[in-house]
Amino acid sequence: MLALAAGVLVAIVAGLVTGLEWGLTALSAILLGLVLYHLREVARLKRWLEHGATPEPPRAHGTWDELHAVLQRSRRESARREAELAHIVERWRQAARALPDGVVILDGKRIAWCNDRAREHLEIDPARDLGNAITHLVRIPEFLAYLESGDYARPIQVKPPHADRELSLQAIAYGDDQRLVLSRDISQFRKVEQVRREFVANVSHELRTPLTVISGFLETLREEKDPQAAQRYIELMSEQARRMERLVEDLLTLSALESSPPPPLEQPIEMAKLVDRLAAEARALSSGRHHIEVEADEGIELMGSERELSSAFGNLVSNAIRYTPQGGRVRLAWHRTADGASFDVEDTGIGIAPEHVPRLTERFYRVDRGRSREAGGTGLGLAIVKHALARHGGELDIASTPGRGSRFSARFSGPRVRT
Repeated sequence: MLALAAGVLVAIVAGLVTGLEWGLTALSAILLGLVLYHLREVARLKRWLEHGATPEPPRAHGTWDELHAVLQRSRRESARREAELAHIVERWRQAARALPDGVVILDGKRIAWCNDRAREHLEIDPARDLGNAITHLVRIPEFLAYLESGDYARPIQVKPPHADRELSLQAIAYGDDQRLVLSRDISQFRKVEQVRREFVANVSHELRTPLTVISGFLETLREEKDPQAAQRYIELMSEQARRMERLVEDLLTLSALESSPPPPLEQPIEMAKLVDRLAAEARALSSGRHHIEVEADEGIELMGSERELSSAFGNLVSNAIRYTPQGGRVRLAWHRTADGASFDVEDTGIGIAPEHVPRLTERFYRVDRGRSREAGGTGLGLAIVKHALARHGGELDIASTPGRGSRFSARFSGPRVRT
């Protein structure tokens, strides 16, 4: 505006001095110069806005310089906000990729985005399949029907073809024909639920038998007149009561092993003395019916809970005594190994068929239910052994031949073993 005012003033002065014609000519020239100047500045501004890679705006004067400064501040603020938004979006994508559940964003039926877990669950590719209809890619009829129904109040459970898993799928509608599909692998939950049902059924079955026996004998005792018969019934009831007591004790032991933290590494166990004590218990349980052999290397300590390991090893020893016929041999050994140490219980008993060996540590699993009950077992002994060893970084190795005997080895390595 100042340049325009100055040009008009110059033209007026020129007109007064040289005449009106020269004044108008001067005014026209000044106005043309101003127009050309502003056109040039507009062109420079346009190039700068279109090719914003240059760090600074073009140099100018007056109002144009002020305009350039305002635009430059606005551009910097927009760039800052854009960087913040890009950072937020990237963090959201990273978080969504890290989710244990699958996430698929649908725009209509087309895949707008999905994470890696969704690729695993639904066999879709986050890069290749973006923009494609999910109905053309996912071959799960129940899910496609669910997606078409529009009723997403509850998730559905499906088993994808050619996959050994079960999925929970739920769609959430939002925005303008957009949906969020969440997938979760519930296979482990199903297995845990199955184990829980089997556990409850097994416990109920194990308790029902002795309770039925005790209840029946109590009914008989009400009418029994023979003192000797009554005494025999009482002894049988006591035996069943002891059986229930052993079962409850084993259940409590197993629960404590599963729920408590691993024992610290600062508690040394003198294994040679523990093996000697286990051998004495084996001789007492055998009552001279078996040959008990003991071998223990000196100078090898195990760090952990002596109470837990004594219970676990005691289960292995008592099993060997129970399932070895009279005159058989039971050998207890604590010795070094290439990567640590091992406690072995070897017998010349009845042995175990190969198909049963992988399941021996399952709760209530028995090779011969009738024989196990007669021997006084609860079906939880080896499950207790497995959990006790796991808490000490150990594992149970079983080798057995039917008719020739078995060897149960509790193997330890790492910081739990000290020599």
